[in-house]
Amino acid sequence: MLSLITFIPLAGGLLILLLPKTNHALMKIVALLAAAASFVLSLVLIAGYQVGGGMQFQELYQWIPAINVYYHLGVDGLSLPLLVLTTLLSLLSIVYSWRIDHRLKEYLFLFLLLETGMNGVFVALDFFLFYIFWEITLVPMYFLIAIWGGPRKEYAAIKFFLYTLVGSLAMLLAILLLYFNSDPRTFGMLELIRQQPLARSPLLAALAFWGFFLSFAIKVPMWPFHTWLPDAHVEAPTAGSVILAGILLKMGTYGFVRVSLPMLPEAFKQYAVPVAVLALLGIVYGALVAMAQTDLKKLVAYSSVNHMGYVMLGTAAAAAAVGDPTKAQAATTALNGAVFEMVAHGIITGALFLIVGVLYDYRAHTRGVDEFGGLGARLPVYTGITTMAMLASLGLPGLMGFVAEFLIFVGSFGVFPYLTAVAVTGVVFSAAMFLWTIQRIFLGPFNERWAHLPDMDGREKVALVPLAALMLIFGIYPRPLLDVINAAMAVLVGAVP
Repeated sequence: MLSLITFIPLAGGLLILLLPKTNHALMKIVALLAAAASFVLSLVLIAGYQVGGGMQFQELYQWIPAINVYYHLGVDGLSLPLLVLTTLLSLLSIVYSWRIDHRLKEYLFLFLLLETGMNGVFVALDFFLFYIFWEITLVPMYFLIAIWGGPRKEYAAIKFFLYTLVGSLAMLLAILLLYFNSDPRTFGMLELIRQQPLARSPLLAALAFWGFFLSFAIKVPMWPFHTWLPDAHVEAPTAGSVILAGILLKMGTYGFVRVSLPMLPEAFKQYAVPVAVLALLGIVYGALVAMAQTDLKKLVAYSSVNHMGYVMLGTAAAAAAVGDPTKAQAATTALNGAVFEMVAHGIITGALFLIVGVLYDYRAHTRGVDEFGGLGARLPVYTGITTMAMLASLGLPGLMGFVAEFLIFVGSFGVFPYLTAVAVTGVVFSAAMFLWTIQRIFLGPFNERWAHLPDMDGREKVALVPLAALMLIFGIYPRPLLDVINAAMAVLVGAVP
């Protein structure tokens, strides 16, 4: 099942390469069917998933016996929500990209290849496989930005590629440190968690920790490794921005929870405070810089730096609580919030980038926040969905973002009370930023320059309404998602020495 979910998009992409270049309709249908099949199978996965059942749907085959590499896939309460989020956002992004006609064959192939890479990262349980999928995501996103991006696309694409490549090489060195110190030598992630091969080598554990840290922190991105993000977001095509914010950033936070915390718990605990301080700087810096932006896309990009800071604060709090049974509950709560925030941010910010695209790509062709005004009365559906997404992002109770931030603050406060108190101010800045943005775009006197703008069409509603519904459903009733996450996080906290 997991192999099908992972590789069906790639199969669809290869089929598209064989189709005539002029048959755009058939290429779009194949892309849509491939993405839809992957999404439907991920829903089937949910139906068969047992909450609290540990790693499930595992596929284990020997691949390269000489170096003990296995083709090993599986999902638990950490990876399952992110896998479903990936297949959902990929499907909606293809729906949104329906009007793309420039080099369509290459665009759809790269998009489906990217989905295979992302799916693979969340299901791989062997580092060899994990690293291959991690690298696969880099290449298609580079070309999506470089070919279909904005005026500074080459600069943004190269910057994105170089940053993440440096991180990938650091991660490779950290993986090799784990591999050569394991006995028997293995790339198996579950076996490495069991062995704790660097537990008696503090120096090597620190080197491995910072290798993984550099890779994951660039991907998150944490301050000060975030500078590639605004350029990549602004220049990427709309669907590329959705995937960047919705999924690729989560690969970094997923790595911290899947790899750094269980494999190097003592090293992570030793450096948890500096990591939390960097997260705090990201929270405050991201919100303040977002508030100063007049480009709507750049505003949403910096808000991602802010929200990813919350995820890292919760993860660092869990790391700081390693070995202290009195803080196990706080650590579990903080991790629940961090993982819930990964999913919530993917849904909310994915929607926000689609919203920016609806206005910029096919209507106003400008993202200047101050150039609008009074659109609320002229575009009621667009205004309603945008307002809901922004209120969810600022953490309004009843919407998905609130649940995530509340859990992070509750859990982190039990470990880092002073840092968490400062982090809460980020919510105030975020609220001010989004409310001011809503006021400038949708309220006040109507700018007659936009009298011709139509409201959202059917295709755009298909892409955005499901995301808006999820924000509301999981904001009011988060229990189904939280039960899945909590079972996995409780096991993770209990398994960490």
